[in-house]
Amino acid sequence: MPKSLRDSWCLVLGVSSGMGRATALALAEEGAHIIGVHFDHGEAAARAKELEGELRALGSRAHLFNANAAAVRTRQQLIPEITELTGGAGLLTVLHSLAFGSLVPFLPRDDDKTVLTPRQMDMTLDVMAHSLVYWTQDLMAAGLLRQGAKILAMTSAGTSQVLPSYGAVSAAKAALESHVRQLACELAPHGVSVNALRAGVTVTPSLLRIPGHAEFVDRSASVNPHGRLTLPEDVADVVVMLSHADSSWLTGNTIGVDGAELVAAGTTWNRNRGGDAPHEGRGAH
Repeated sequence: MPKSLRDSWCLVLGVSSGMGRATALALAEEGAHIIGVHFDHGEAAARAKELEGELRALGSRAHLFNANAAAVRTRQQLIPEITELTGGAGLLTVLHSLAFGSLVPFLPRDDDKTVLTPRQMDMTLDVMAHSLVYWTQDLMAAGLLRQGAKILAMTSAGTSQVLPSYGAVSAAKAALESHVRQLACELAPHGVSVNALRAGVTVTPSLLRIPGHAEFVDRSASVNPHGRLTLPEDVADVVVMLSHADSSWLTGNTIGVDGAELVAAGTTWNRNRGGDAPHEGRGAH
């Protein structure tokens, strides 16, 4: 039987935009309290502050922290605050949605000699993959992951598909999925589930930073059997659904949240056969 999310506490890493923002709002609408971490400046920081107000207007005891979620110091500072905010009750859901990495090719091109550096590679994997392990270690040590807790991490089809300049991010997503499997097995005795959510192409700020994203977005919209791209709200709905489940038996998986985009064969499923597929909610992850 689905459990209520009311007065539960959820942690969203990467809360200020895209999947993180939509998920925070969806969980708050279910009565959950939101702790969020984002790393923004200027207008983006102002929008995050507005989001905090929106969450509180929904009745959530929302607390959003503007800090580098991948930094050791941030975890050291926030874990005690999370413990105090939750009153020791722990977290029901943790969403890892950090999308900050280097979009630089491995090898030089004719028109651009810039190549990925070791520092950029290390940073990309640390932020987008390894930080999941470090947050889980610290949350577990603090007693914040109890039986029934859900850890969800955002991955992408980049684990098996190649885009120009996406190599470091592809490596990070592959590592992230490996971390999910390992954590799922190690946390199973504690009744904590760990899964990766593979969103379809979704128009988010992180997607818009990918070189050549416009062509990629157009192609993805044309092959999705639903005739549109994935929306952040599609992902948020799945996070809410999984959060309602009391069981930890669904764990160690990469769950596609893409409207069958990855498995569809070309444009054969395009419902709008008379022309281009509709670009509902255009954006990407």
